[in-house]
Amino acid sequence: MTVQQLIDKQLFHVVNAGDDTDRAVTGVFCCDLLSIAMGKAPADSAWVTVMGNVNTIAVATLADVACVIIAEGAALDEVGRTRAKEQGVTVLSTDEPIFTAALQVHELL
Repeated sequence: MTVQQLIDKQLFHVVNAGDDTDRAVTGVFCCDLLSIAMGKAPADSAWVTVMGNVNTIAVATLADVACVIIAEGAALDEVGRTRAKEQGVTVLSTDEPIFTAALQVHELL
């Protein structure tokens, strides 16, 4: 499944459509501790977190995830939005709990 196909399912709100929506999503990763996500988030995964700031976008870029899903109704702050646009990172959001959001993606894979 590609990032665009995930977007097309309309399970999540699009905060920022990145530069590479044709990229394959190959798994799901859940973590709110940025230092762990930086070292353990698999490339090409959909990273589900409640952290909605510029550091999340930096970690997403370093870990080379396919997209970020901000769960639990958390929001990406304005600095994070600007950085996501600059870096071409796809950011989605949902009011669903982290587990539910991750399960929704997992069931589509």
